[in-house]
Amino acid sequence: MALKNYLIFDFGASNGRAIVAKFNGSKFDLEVTHRFDNRPVYVTGTLYWDILRLFSELKIGISASQKDYGKIESLGIDTWGVDFGFIDKNGHMLSNPHHYRDEARTRAADFVHKDFSREKLFELTGGLVMEIMSLYHLYNLKINKAVELTNAYKFLMMPDLFNYFLTGNAFNEFTDATTTLTYDQKNKKWSDKILNKLGISKDLFPEIIQPGSKVGDIQKSILDELEIANIPVIAPASHDSASAETGIPVIEAKKNWAFVSMGTWLVEGIETPEPVITHEAFKSGYGNEGGCEGRNLFVKNINGLWIIQQCMEKWRKDKGKNIAWPEIDEIYPKAKPFYAFINVDDPVFLPPSADMSKVIARYCREKGQNIPEGIGAVARCFYESLVLKIKNNILLTEKLTGKKIELVQLVGGGTNNKLICQWISNAVGVPVAAGPTETTAVGNLLMQLKGTGEIKDVNEGRILCRNSSNVLVYEPEEKAVWDAAYEKYVKIL
Repeated sequence: MALKNYLIFDFGASNGRAIVAKFNGSKFDLEVTHRFDNRPVYVTGTLYWDILRLFSELKIGISASQKDYGKIESLGIDTWGVDFGFIDKNGHMLSNPHHYRDEARTRAADFVHKDFSREKLFELTGGLVMEIMSLYHLYNLKINKAVELTNAYKFLMMPDLFNYFLTGNAFNEFTDATTTLTYDQKNKKWSDKILNKLGISKDLFPEIIQPGSKVGDIQKSILDELEIANIPVIAPASHDSASAETGIPVIEAKKNWAFVSMGTWLVEGIETPEPVITHEAFKSGYGNEGGCEGRNLFVKNINGLWIIQQCMEKWRKDKGKNIAWPEIDEIYPKAKPFYAFINVDDPVFLPPSADMSKVIARYCREKGQNIPEGIGAVARCFYESLVLKIKNNILLTEKLTGKKIELVQLVGGGTNNKLICQWISNAVGVPVAAGPTETTAVGNLLMQLKGTGEIKDVNEGRILCRNSSNVLVYEPEEKAVWDAAYEKYVKIL
């Protein structure tokens, strides 16, 4: 068949990309046509997403992609989860969306938990109970009588907002809705008990659509502005973690496999047919998120590459130049192994920091450990701790599901670090299949292909992904060494 072009927008918490997928019926190639930073903005004590600039970048990406590739069959947008905004009855956006790391969410937690304990929230929704979730911000808006909530007509998650700006059609996409901690995943509806307590009508929430559904066509005003032909807009799994999981090129589907999506946040978990809502799952910090075609993702979030990204910002500032990641990759393997450990999920590592290395040093000092000093030692401390956290969560997954994990599928940008992939295999003691790095984009593409009738389901799409991707397989080495390190690590936890 003739090549067909599909346009993918993948908005991450620190950057975004426009990607064109060239599809020939049996394989695809991806090419980035536009990259841009995603930098939040502090204004009068509040941390916002700069959504209008991001939408401008989206339009630039559309123009560049159509200029380079001509006809585009469809486009799809995925973003991080949990964040949202409102439109009023005239269709205008009410305020920039707040960033999930804004301190107001944490301050609202006490009010939330007066009405609903953490475990009650888990029972009502099945979702991950974390203070970054949408519910905490909704409470903050409610108790402060925020003008945007008072005047809200429709509630839209971040990808829903972008889709609305493009098409004028308001929908909530299913996978992203499950990150709100307001959606009842067991009964597939918004939680009456939570919304009633907030005094919010369900009319605020538009129709929920499933991945692969058509959102609409690009509005004429935008077509005229950009001087482009129409492009149908298809909803992928618009939560980036769900898109990444959709795009996994599973190498041995008959094995019990777990996945780790490696980005600013790490998401570790497995597919299950139904949400897992048990006391043990809650106590272990797990939750459920929606996947494609009825799949449930039983997952745990890990505060991931955010920590080393924060360190990198300080190192670049101190050096007065742009240090590249390969430079770090050259330095940290030479540092002393297993010198110190951190619990990457400790609350001290969650907020932005002007000097994350000092936060790591203070944590190690308070735990009576060695103090990592210098770029190599700090980076190695972080990476080893992250690997051991992944091992810890894999063991928890096995305990909670009764399934022995036989294979780990690593996806996302973190798979570029081959040493970390090998360390994960060493620590967990099973083969690790890593790649592709752009798995989120692949999952986005697969739902566009389904929406346009090119494939029938995710399973067919994953075969297509295997045919189109370079997947590296790592076998475990030095397992006894990593087992000994894990014993030391657990004592720190």
